[in-house]
Amino acid sequence: MSHPECMYCNHDERLDKLMIEIGQLSVSTLYLFREQTYRGRVLVALNGHAREIFELPEDTRNSLVADVAKAANAVQQAFNPGKVNYGAYGDTMPHVHFHIVPKYEGGEQWGTTFVMNPAQTYLSDEEYAGLISEIKKHL
Repeated sequence: MSHPECMYCNHDERLDKLMIEIGQLSVSTLYLFREQTYRGRVLVALNGHAREIFELPEDTRNSLVADVAKAANAVQQAFNPGKVNYGAYGDTMPHVHFHIVPKYEGGEQWGTTFVMNPAQTYLSDEEYAGLISEIKKHL
């Protein structure tokens, strides 16, 4: 099932502008956020359209949570943040997805909720490739 207005379903330029695909997990796709104020920030998006996690069949929901855990563990192993934060929003993009945001003691918004687009930190293609390589080592 897909939705005609959904960037995750359509894999359109909106998605390419915000993220770089890392790879497929069991029921989702893992993306690296282009905005990297939080070094190693990724997003796990469900393959197939659903607005709410409670709409998913139990086996899909369990697999999605396992995908989120797998991605968060890879980020933890790759970058050793002080804490990994999670966000499941969707007010303006109603597709089940989870932000996985590594937070570092003394870094941006440590001790508070992460900001969706904080300091506008963008990297070179080589730097993005390096982050992706580190994450993939631990998937």
